Amino acid sequence: MNIPDKVVNRLTLYHYILEDLRDDEQNISSTKLARFLNIDNSQVRKDLKYVGNFGKCHVGYNAKDLKKSIEEKLGFQKTRDAFIVGAGNLGSALAKYDSFKDYGLNILAMFDNDSKKIGTTINGKEVFDITKVGNLSQRLNVDIAILTVPREFAKGVANYLAGSGIKYIWNFTPCILDVPGDIKVWNENLIGSFLQFTNKDEGK
Repeated sequence: MNIPDKVVNRLTLYHYILEDLRDDEQNISSTKLARFLNIDNSQVRKDLKYVGNFGKCHVGYNAKDLKKSIEEKLGFQKTRDAFIVGAGNLGSALAKYDSFKDYGLNILAMFDNDSKKIGTTINGKEVFDITKVGNLSQRLNVDIAILTVPREFAKGVANYLAGSGIKYIWNFTPCILDVPGDIKVWNENLIGSFLQFTNKDEGK
């Protein structure tokens, strides 16, 4: 069953909530999950059907079972290796985010064209010259790149990655990429997210 992107996003948020539950909280209701996210509890029940967990009337969901169901459905245990391309402030911050491993994402290395950064290490990830992406992607069997370069370089670097064996680009740049059709791009729209929540109450 294909899960819509918005549902995947909410499932990860439910997982965050379950991670933070006290040890003595064995069950959780759809109402409580909904309250955390400010959504309707019927939406929670619809979302959790995607992971095959329907809960029990007047009891709710077993927290441990639900957490495991989400992890299995979203593939948290299946580790995928990736590169970060762009060792600036954002790229460095992502490299330091160790919780990626909890969700199956393993950052192996970073790449940049700045000679001052090449050869340095950020949270155990070495920064290589960007010209080595193709060689290392083949040697290490990596096809995912997290793109965090400045906007003016984004399109050129994305096309370079596409020709270097990268098949998936998680794009953190404020730029819409024009890459070959067989390359999958996910745009992380940080500015759009900011504007959504700052304009949420306008008109009330």
